[in-house]
Parts: sequence; structure tokens; C-alpha cells
Amino acid sequence: MPLSMAHAGERNVIKKVGGKEETRKFLENLGFVVGGAVTVVSEAGGNIIVNVKESRVAIGKDMANRIMV
Repeated sequence: MPLSMAHAGERNVIKKVGGKEETRKFLENLGFVVGGAVTVVSEAGGNIIVNVKESRVAIGKDMANRIMV
């Protein structure tokens, strides 16, 4: 399922990162790599705040839809 559908507080493992090459590289640089853990902290105004690699990152729903958990 896409990360955008994960519930807050739920720990998930990233299975696949989709999108164009530049999008995948951007997400990798933020810490979204296959096999990595990601936890949704909250959702606000169409943005999703997640904990990834011990950092808090806010991404848009369109980006979250490209990350499969």
C-alpha cells in the first residue's frame, strides 16, 4: 500500500520507491530507501510528517503515493 494510506504511529518497512529517476533519487537522499523503516507522525493540510532514519520529514501526498510500504 502507499505510504499515504498508513496510519499515524504505525511503523512500516519501505518495499518500493516509484516515480521518475530524479524523484527516486530525491526520496533516497531524504532517507526513503527500500528496506528502511518509516513511521507516519501526523497528517496536516495534505502533507504527511514521517520519521525516517531518525529524522522528521514532511512530504506531500503525491510523494507519499510513490512510496510503497
